[in-house]
Amino acid sequence: MSNDSFVHETSIVDENVEIGSNTRIWHFSHILSHTKIGKNCSFGQNCVVGPKVSLGSGIKVQNNVSIYEGVEIEDDVFLGPSMVFTNVINPRAFIQRKEEFKKTLLKKGCSIGANATIICGVTIGEYSMVGSGAVINKSVKPYALMAGVPARQIGWVGISGNTLEFIDNLASDEFGEYKLINNGLKVIYK
Repeated sequence: MSNDSFVHETSIVDENVEIGSNTRIWHFSHILSHTKIGKNCSFGQNCVVGPKVSLGSGIKVQNNVSIYEGVEIEDDVFLGPSMVFTNVINPRAFIQRKEEFKKTLLKKGCSIGANATIICGVTIGEYSMVGSGAVINKSVKPYALMAGVPARQIGWVGISGNTLEFIDNLASDEFGEYKLINNGLKVIYK
């Protein structure tokens, strides 16, 4: 653990955990063994991470979020309060299925809204945004705006997180210019 990181006295950090500089872990959280957390991250109250989870830098995890084995998170990801990850498709209390954990990948800069559920085995594209309460059961395109149960794409967002308005297949925000091409979004500059 880095000297300038902070772990609240009510939280538990197991052995064999790496915590990057300037990372904050608040009340009643538990970081399990063989977990690696990057720098400049923040974990709210009552978070559980691991075991064997790898998290990038600049991640913001709000209250009541559990990040299980099989979940990988890149830099600058936002996880809203009480959002949920799963790691097995067909869980049963009486059957051990740890060998069936499915990988879930959250790409750089994406945001997951409060109370959203991410079904295991998907990739959430860079800078995409998942609305509060949505259920993601399929991979999400980069920059896609997702909402509903099950979630469907309802638009596009820029790096800023604001909805993009297109004129002649072009849009921009303060971070870049975007072009719609073949049912996807291309970043022209950033």
